[in-house]
Amino acid sequence: RVWLSISDNPKRKLKYSWEVMEADGALVGINTAHPNGLVEEALRAGKVSELSGFSSLRREVKYGKNSRIDILLEGQDGAKTYVEVKNVHLMREAGLAEFPDSVTARGAKHLAEMSDMVAEGHRAAMVFLVQRPDCARLSLAGDIDPNYAAAFAAARSAGVEAYAVGCDVRLDGIEVDKVVELTA
Repeated sequence: RVWLSISDNPKRKLKYSWEVMEADGALVGINTAHPNGLVEEALRAGKVSELSGFSSLRREVKYGKNSRIDILLEGQDGAKTYVEVKNVHLMREAGLAEFPDSVTARGAKHLAEMSDMVAEGHRAAMVFLVQRPDCARLSLAGDIDPNYAAAFAAARSAGVEAYAVGCDVRLDGIEVDKVVELTA
């Protein structure tokens, strides 16, 4: 089963958006327009303690080689933390979320650019947003995209941080409600 939202915006190409689906007995958040907002809410609420203490948060900020970072955190001292958000909903083994669910050359490019930010003296962090309440762990799907897995390993070696958070998915809303163990 799937749940759609309807829009009365005449400028939209499609009238409906796919919001949630039922898979393996759980509700799974699908709409790719929501992850950055969900992570922003979680950061502002202090749900990712390692990324707390910022004085400003901006979204979709240009950086690197013609890219935009999902979230830029800045401290009172001017310190910057570049945050890239990845939406996760793949589960092939009970309780284990996996990313990516398809080849993502763009994702590998973001990892390289985040590594460049670390080399310049900034912090950079991946936040994997698991939109399935039935997953307590997250791993990389290296069999789906070995290039992304290699880029992730290189970025981690370069100092890019990685965190995973899980969501409570309901028909009336989605909220980050837990830390997910990152096994990658």
